[in-house]
Amino acid sequence: MSQRLLVRPEAELEMADAFDWYEDRVPGLGSEFLLCLDAIFNSILRNPQLYPRVHHTVRRALTRRFPYEVFFVEAGDRVVVLSVFHAKRNPKRWQERI
Repeated sequence: MSQRLLVRPEAELEMADAFDWYEDRVPGLGSEFLLCLDAIFNSILRNPQLYPRVHHTVRRALTRRFPYEVFFVEAGDRVVVLSVFHAKRNPKRWQERI
């Protein structure tokens, strides 16, 4: 059974904000950020249990090049991305979404 990826609107907004920030610094860096996220999303879909649980059923995947964490849960045949979160931010912020 293959799973589908669902990115919550809050996470999409975080991705867009990060893209804009990186793109303002160095043209093309925002696109590299999105490619990095695409790679981690594909890895999550292939094997979500590979990533550790960090809060009840919430799992966390770390991006390689950028200091971002992807918080997600499995919900039946879907993987729901709750947050694409900068690692230096207060972790209580993403926990409010559960």
